[in-house]
Parts: sequence; structure tokens; C-alpha cells
Amino acid sequence: MHEAPPSVGRSAVAVLAGAGRLACAALCLLPLGFAALPSPESHFGHAMGEDRRLVGWSDVVAYFRRLEQASDSLAIATIGSSTEGRTMFVAAIAEPGTVADLDRYRGILAKLADPRSTTPDEADRLVVEGKPAVVITCSIHSTEVASTLTAVQFAHDLLARETPRHSAILENTILLLVPSLNPDGIDKVRSWYERWLGGPYEGAPMTELYHKYLGHDNNRDWSVFTQRETRNVVERIHNAWRPQIVYDVHQMGVEGARIFVPPWIDPIDPNIDALIVQQVNAYGMAMAADLTSRGRKGVVVNGIYDYYSPARHYQSYHGALRLLSESASARYATPVEVDARKLNGDARNYNAAVRSWNHLEPWGGGTWRLRDIVEDQLIAFESVLYSAAVRRTDLLRNFYRIGQRVVERGRGKAFVVPRRQHDPNAATRMLRMLQFGDVEIDRAVTDWDRGEEPAVSRGDYLIRLAQPYGSFAKTLLERQDYPDLRVYPGGPPRQPYDVTANTLPLLMGVDAFRLDGQIEVPTEPVPEVAPRAGSVAEAPRLALSPRFSSSWLAVHRLLKEGVAVHRDASDGTLLLRGGSELRSRLVALAGELGIDFAPTSESAADHPRLRLPRVALYSGHVPIMDEGWTRWLFDTYELPYRSVGDDEVAGGLEDGFDVLVLPDARPEVLEGGFSHQYGVGDSVVPPELRGGLGEEGLAGLRRFASGGGVVLAFNRAAAYLASRLELPLEDALQGVGKEQFFGPGTLLNAELDVAHPLCFGMRPSEAVWFQGGPALRVRRRASSPVRQAVRYPQTGVRASGWLLGEQRLAGLLAVADLDFGDGRLVLFGIRPQYRGQSDAAFKMVFNGLHLGPAAEGSR
Repeated sequence: MHEAPPSVGRSAVAVLAGAGRLACAALCLLPLGFAALPSPESHFGHAMGEDRRLVGWSDVVAYFRRLEQASDSLAIATIGSSTEGRTMFVAAIAEPGTVADLDRYRGILAKLADPRSTTPDEADRLVVEGKPAVVITCSIHSTEVASTLTAVQFAHDLLARETPRHSAILENTILLLVPSLNPDGIDKVRSWYERWLGGPYEGAPMTELYHKYLGHDNNRDWSVFTQRETRNVVERIHNAWRPQIVYDVHQMGVEGARIFVPPWIDPIDPNIDALIVQQVNAYGMAMAADLTSRGRKGVVVNGIYDYYSPARHYQSYHGALRLLSESASARYATPVEVDARKLNGDARNYNAAVRSWNHLEPWGGGTWRLRDIVEDQLIAFESVLYSAAVRRTDLLRNFYRIGQRVVERGRGKAFVVPRRQHDPNAATRMLRMLQFGDVEIDRAVTDWDRGEEPAVSRGDYLIRLAQPYGSFAKTLLERQDYPDLRVYPGGPPRQPYDVTANTLPLLMGVDAFRLDGQIEVPTEPVPEVAPRAGSVAEAPRLALSPRFSSSWLAVHRLLKEGVAVHRDASDGTLLLRGGSELRSRLVALAGELGIDFAPTSESAADHPRLRLPRVALYSGHVPIMDEGWTRWLFDTYELPYRSVGDDEVAGGLEDGFDVLVLPDARPEVLEGGFSHQYGVGDSVVPPELRGGLGEEGLAGLRRFASGGGVVLAFNRAAAYLASRLELPLEDALQGVGKEQFFGPGTLLNAELDVAHPLCFGMRPSEAVWFQGGPALRVRRRASSPVRQAVRYPQTGVRASGWLLGEQRLAGLLAVADLDFGDGRLVLFGIRPQYRGQSDAAFKMVFNGLHLGPAAEGSR
């Protein structure tokens, strides 16, 4: 049962959420005396970090509510609810006078954030008056349990212990503390952990994602904002406060260093300002020094983590220092024994067992506890805040200068997103993403013949880079040329920490182009990008083009309402009967979704009638992020589906489903579940939760497909099917080493057969997302025909990101379709629903769901 939102007696809600000014009258109603400050032990019944003790989210909310009632140096505010309805909140902590006047300090930071409207003289005055906002965010990855406990302990200590450092922090900074970015996961992890506590499976890995949709990928959503949690934090904290530092607290594997702090390793995105990077280096080294001064071992800097992706580093494209710490994990709250001989000797840029300039005092092994993690994090929290307090004016002045530098670099540069698009819905979504990220967007009020193509037309959108957050727009709109980094000169490529491309126009199938030089077209600001105006023709026969992304959302709604929707099998056009009884419904859909119901001479009755496919989505014991993203896609487009496990696939799906979707997962995970990697030991899951599809599941899948079902296999699942079902396809990259081929999260150019039903509504050329999947090749003696829906060109395969051995992809298949008995298999060598971003490829997923029998009554 979820807790009710906390009542905020000194109501900082309005301030923290940007909804208004704290009223003096509210402050005058404060009680004359406060309750005694409760300790964590008195509230939770145990110390923070005690072995085998975790906390529930409602208890965390209640504790911060008690702190607020006991201290005038803390005010909490709800910032929204999580995906599953739990309260999200932020606690503002500072000296009482600052907490009483938060709105004024927030206004100062807003002025310093925009050097176009704040003069240098005014900035100098504001720097003296202002206080930096330091955001600390915890447990976005909720299996990394320590930071929420650290947040509880640190908030108490900061308020209760009158040390010189704590006094300086309270006087000179505003701490915005978020005890969890994923409160749903706090409860999921605790429930799982306590289920097995005291038995042989204590500390076992979870068998569900710890975020409803994304699991670990919930920290990869900071550029597209698909999730409630992301949007709450960006809208109510980052964009409302314009913080100078955002410190994100994480955990990592157990056999490396004890804690990582910046500097980051290469590469560093050139769109992150150098002044941000230099300060990150300084603050990170101060954290390392403070940890060492307190006797903590195993501190590594400049190792493991890079500074490249806007999907993780939103703040650093918005003028702020993004700090990170990664602590070695225990098994949730269960201690672990680490043999020093097993410390990782091949980590990125350091050896966990060896002394080096960036890892000066290695940890010697032994028992590692949750409390050790909390101790390190308490030091790191204090270090960041004390450095910010000591360098208060420098931090604020540099924040203003970063804005000046970004604006200056962007002069004479812009991106244009033409009004006319193949898929206007995708263009609207992309522009709204940018605008949610505080990017200013203008619209051309006249045509501009600039003497070269493409011209700028009236109504086209312009994103000028000479704005405070122009670097955010630039990194998302341009193509990435990721550096060719090798383990040693001429050696194998160095594995990036994350993906290497993030070009939204390519992912979403949106046309955009760069302008450089004098931009002479008159423009007007666009306060809010609205969906294009849809339309419904006054005609007896109506057609909906499949090129609209939102067409499938409209179709799913109409089919659930019993409206007859037919489809032209030659080009995918969706056909409906017009008439007054349906018109009001279609007008509402057209207005909401920005789609056109156009007149047509085609009779809907002459074409197959669609029905909602009965969709089974595979979900095994091992949590699969791609499965979560697929659920997010289906829920967003309001498509009914049901998750099925190994036993259901083995038992037979043919009587209840039309389509089975296999998400991207390693073939050995699909085949063996947990069994392939854990064997026997204390951390293994119970036997009934270990297996994968195995032989029985494969046999059930075979029966389903050969009996008339459609199977869509994404990315590595396609390689699994090609091999295990002995299909006339093979992975041309099988056995090829990284020295010969490497595409670690890359956008590739592809050629589409737009006459193939999978590609209805798409353009002949699109970019597709490649990440560890197969490149398919038809075997020489194929026993059945393979329909080649999407293939790579002979040259110019790379579109954005890092790709080695591009010639190995020339002419190979990215998406193949073949008959299998009475059914059909579709093998995607790509991730068509990649992290909720690839609107262009979404169409292939929905088209694929309708490859089976489409006529009414065909079941």
C-alpha cells in the first residue's frame, strides 16, 4: 500500500516545484518550538547500513516528514508520483533564513543561467548574494541499496552535528536531496531480499526489473524523458532550480575498487563545456582526497566511466557539474568476502589490485559490508557540499561564465527542422523532447532562399545554438563521430561505457539540417510545440496513412471500440467508412494525435479487416530491459498484450495468441536463464526460477510458429532463432573478433523494401539501431525463400557513432522475414524499439504484429 503524499507544514512545495513564492503568512504559523530531531535508529529500529537490514519507502518518507517538523533547516516537497504511484520528494536543506526564502535564491540562479538577459555587472552582484544549489540523487538503480540509507543518515547528521564543515555547508549552499529516483524499486528490492533472508538464497539476483519498464536503463532516459520519474525530476528540480552541481550516487561490481569518483575517462563529449569538465575534475579529486584522509582504501579516479552520453549526463548540457560515485557492492545488505587475489586486474584504465596514480591505495580484500558503502558515501556527500560551500562564489561565477561560453560558441549556428515531414508526429515528439529539456525553439515567419538547398520555409522550426542550453540541442541533433579508442595502439577497440550515438533525427525518422553563418530569416518564439492540426475529410470513405507514428495509437483505440478498420495490403493504408456516426470520434483523434483522415476512392470492404492481434511477450526469469522497453512501447500505443514465461511457451501458445515477441537477450539467457551463469552457490535463485526456454520451450515455440503463429525476434534473439531452429539464415558476424568488427551502439544506414508489409509507412532509406545483434546472411542452399525487408548498403553504412569493419556489413540483412510451416518468423538484427527513441522503426514492430491472419473471423 502506497503512502499518502507528505503534508508540508512549512510548504516549500510551491518553491521547489516552481509554482510560486513562499508566503510570509505560512512561515508565521510555525510552532514556537520544534520536536526533538529523531535519529535514524529511533525511527527505523536499526542503524543505517546495518547488516541484513533494508528500509521501505513509506518509512523513508515518514522520516523526512519528521525531520521537517523538527527543524527549520529542512523543507520537503513532493515532485510527483512514480510509475506505480509512490510519492517522490525532494528535501531542501540549508540554514533557516535560506529555507525561508528559497524562491529568492532560485530566482538568482535563474538569472545567472541566462547571460543574454543578465549583464556581467548584475551577475557580479548576484554571485555575492546567491547560494549554489547542489542536487544529490540516490538509488535510481534500486539494487544499489546504500545511497537511500546514506541520504537518511546524512540529512540527520547535517542538521544535528554542529561541526565547522556542516555549518559552512548550511550557510553557503542549498542541498536538494532526493533520497530515491526510483521509489518503486526501493520496495521491490526490499521485498525480494527479505523473501529469501536467512536461507540459502539470501542475496539472490532479482527475477523482475526493479523499475516497471526500464530496470537499469532508467538512468538512460535523461534525453528523451519517457518515464514519470525522469520528467518529475527534470521539470521540478533541474529546470526549476538550474543547479550548479548534480551528484548521482551509484554502486558497481564487488571485485573492483571500493569507490570511483571523477575525473572521468575519455571520451568526453566536446559539447560538454571545458569549464564544466575542469571543475568536475577538481571536485572529484577533492572527494578522493577526503576519502583518503579518512583512511578509506580502494579509491579510484579516472577509471571505468566516461563523460559522453546525454542519456546519462543531462545536467552537464545545462551548465552543471555532473558528479558520480560508484561504490563496490555487497549482496544487497548481506556482507561479502572478497579474495584479494580475485580483484579485477583488467578494469577500464586501472588494476584493482595494483597501485597507480589514479588508484593510490588499493583495498586488500576481506569482508565488505553495506555499512562500508554508507561510510564512503557519507564522506563523499560532505566533501562535495563543503567544496561547494568554500568555493561558493567561484561556483556561481563559473556557472554564469559557462552560459556565456555556450552562447558564444553557438553564434551563427542553428538546426532547422522543416515543417513538412514524412512523419510529422515523430517531428512533434522530437521537438517537444527538446523543449522539455529547456531548449528554446523558434519558427520561421517567412520563406528564406539562402542560395543553397535546402531552403528555409515559412513555418519551419529553428533551434539556434546561441542559447544557454544550445549544447544539449546540438549533441542530440548532430551526428556523432566517436573517437577510435584502442586498448593499445593498433590493438582491439576499447569498449565504451555506454552507446556511441544519440542522433534523434536519425532515430526518429525526422528531417533536420544544420545552418552556419548569418541566419537572416525572421523568426518568432514557439512557447510550446503543439501537435500539428489533424483533419477529417467530409467523405464516405476515409484513409489514414501509415507514415504517421500515431496512426497505430488511433487504430488500437478504434479496434477496441469495435470500429471497423481495414488495410490495403499493397501499401498499408488504413481504411475506414466515413459518416456522421463516426465523425466526432475521428475529429477528436485527429485533433489529439495530429493525424489526417483523408478522402479516398478505395472501399474499405474490398480490403482485409484488421483485428487486435493477441500478443504474447516473452518474459523469462532473468530480467530483460528490452522486454521492459517493449512493454513501454505497447502500453504507450495502447496495444493489449500478455507477458508469458518459459512454462507457457513450452505448454503451447497456439490456442491463445497470434504473435509471440522475443525481446533482445543473449541466446544463452533465452536458452538457460540464470542457470547458464550462476551454477550452484549462495547467490543463486531457487531452482524453479533458474531455467530459460530450454528444449521444451523451443519445441513449444516451434509448434506455435509452424501452426500459424508469427514470431518477432529482436536483435540477439534473432541469432538464437536462426541457430536453434536451423533457419536458412546465419549470422555473418559470428566468430568475428572486435579487431575486425565493432559496433557498440551505433546508428547504421539501411535500405528498406517499402513494398514489404513490415516497412509500410517508412521511407526507402532509414537509420537503424545496431548493438550487438546479428548481420544476417542467406545460406547458400536455403530450403525456403527469405524475404529481405531491410538490408545494409554496399557503402556508407555508418550513420552516427563508432563502427569498425563497416565493409563486413555491406549488403547483409538487418531484417528478414520467412515462412515457417503455416506461420512466419521475423528476425530483426536490430533493436527496433531502442530505449523508446526509434520512432521510425516502431512502425516495423506494429506492422509485424499484423503479418498473420487479418481477416475478420479468421481465428
